[in-house]
Amino acid sequence: LLSNLKDNYSILIWTFLMIDYFDYIIVGAGSSGCVLANRLSANGKNSVCILEAGPPDWNPFIHIPAGFMKTLINPNVNWLFKAEPSWGTDGRIIDIPRGKTLGGSSSINGMVFNRGQNLDFDVWAQKGNKGWSYSDLLPYFKKYEKRHGEFDDVYRGSQGELPITDLEYRDPLCEAFIKSAIEQGIPLNKDYNGQSQEGVSYVQRTTRGRFRVSAAKAFLNPAKSRQNLQIITNAFVTKVNFKNKVAIGVEYLRGGRRGKKINLLANKEVILSSGVIKSPHILHMSGIGPAEHLKNIGIDVVHDLKGVGMNLRDHFAPRLTARAKNIETINEKSRGLKLLKEIGKYVIGKQSIVNLSPTLVYCFWHSNEEIRNHDLQMTFTPASYKEGVQSTLDTEPGFTVTAWQQRPESLGWVKSRTSDPFDAPLIQPNYLDADEDKRVVVAGLKLSRRLMHSKALSHYFDYEVYPGIEKQSDEELLQVARERGTTTYHQMGTCRMGPKSDPTAVVDDNLKVYGLKNIRVIDASIMPTMLSANLHSGATLIGEKGSDLVLGNNPIDPVILNY
Repeated sequence: LLSNLKDNYSILIWTFLMIDYFDYIIVGAGSSGCVLANRLSANGKNSVCILEAGPPDWNPFIHIPAGFMKTLINPNVNWLFKAEPSWGTDGRIIDIPRGKTLGGSSSINGMVFNRGQNLDFDVWAQKGNKGWSYSDLLPYFKKYEKRHGEFDDVYRGSQGELPITDLEYRDPLCEAFIKSAIEQGIPLNKDYNGQSQEGVSYVQRTTRGRFRVSAAKAFLNPAKSRQNLQIITNAFVTKVNFKNKVAIGVEYLRGGRRGKKINLLANKEVILSSGVIKSPHILHMSGIGPAEHLKNIGIDVVHDLKGVGMNLRDHFAPRLTARAKNIETINEKSRGLKLLKEIGKYVIGKQSIVNLSPTLVYCFWHSNEEIRNHDLQMTFTPASYKEGVQSTLDTEPGFTVTAWQQRPESLGWVKSRTSDPFDAPLIQPNYLDADEDKRVVVAGLKLSRRLMHSKALSHYFDYEVYPGIEKQSDEELLQVARERGTTTYHQMGTCRMGPKSDPTAVVDDNLKVYGLKNIRVIDASIMPTMLSANLHSGATLIGEKGSDLVLGNNPIDPVILNY
């Protein structure tokens, strides 16, 4: 009966009388979840509830671009997970920030928009995931994009909700870095999200004017007045409830561990969009995962699914820093009276460091001239951070060149620590575990150093702070990566999409969880392999494509390209 409600008035009455029933329950209001909430509620017929563990996105630092320096360490809007030490990190514990507010990680990230290489998605399809090739997915990218500036409409969209703008800020150091890349044979590429990614350019961002545009702002805000959509914040989901391996709803606590326990029932589906760490964690708490591990931590097994929490990958990046001369960098502008001046410029709409992302220039190239497999990404920032701290700038003038392997082969995992859902899970990315990752990270450091010491940058380059010019051998540079490398916040893969024959697959190409009914995972955790990209764009894509799969819509016609 509930599934056949015909109009908003009926849904309003139904919601008033039976608030604990919804057609769709979405767990997590991040990049994917916000798109899902918008699309699933658009027809006015489906009753949709989206649950977010964190608070509303009222924190002003969420909306100011440079505010990421604050949200990166704020426990009110950030899960502040930590990765276990490993050989690849020289025994260090690595911080794993994840968004915990409306918009999820899109509310605390660096705002850079980067789809990845076209062939990344073709690999997904080649691994047995029908409908997930680049030609299949390009229409979904274009559907949600609102591209500003010059673009090729074969590859880019302009009618969607998510604004994608070019960085307007210009800095002599950035200009010099771009020239240094061109000196090395790297071409200028005005649109790395277009036909080809390879090259160097200023970044594209998910901003509008002076403000960040998170997934919540782009997709959830326009839908929040719909009578058939309910948004519940501060809702900590403890588990998905099952009956005979059919998902029937979720249990959550409102307001933390001592909050009121509430059960919601799903008439159609439960959708986990809680992210790469929390989606597998919630499945574990629900009795879904490797049976032996669940039994060992005291969780009753509902379904033995070995891949839940496996296949974790991340981009691991060492950063080279230099002291600058003959120029004022962001380091000096971010303090005292100079910072007040920058804030004033921001308020009146002038170019200001307050409107900047953590990275200003992107460069895509290859680690081997013979292979030329486009496996390196480098970034440039006219600022530098204190040693081991990514939220505090140096006091002296400096700049940073960062490099990472686009498609790492090292595999890690996420495992529930205990049966208590409030205990953060164990996270082990196993950085630099694969030999190929070691080779590429060393090649990346060498190329970063060549760019840093280039003729184009020589007027501003004073000296190399880290690692220091005395570190030259491959062994020394690998140790540099181990000592100072860290996450770029691009975790994926812990609920991997794949054919049933894949022993580590968790969901099929319709994003349905194997062996269960009425439950899907729709977020970056379903990615089978790493994208050559920041993952907000890909997670938004998964929400867009996933919405059609849930609704049973015919897929958008693929774009046939020759590349």
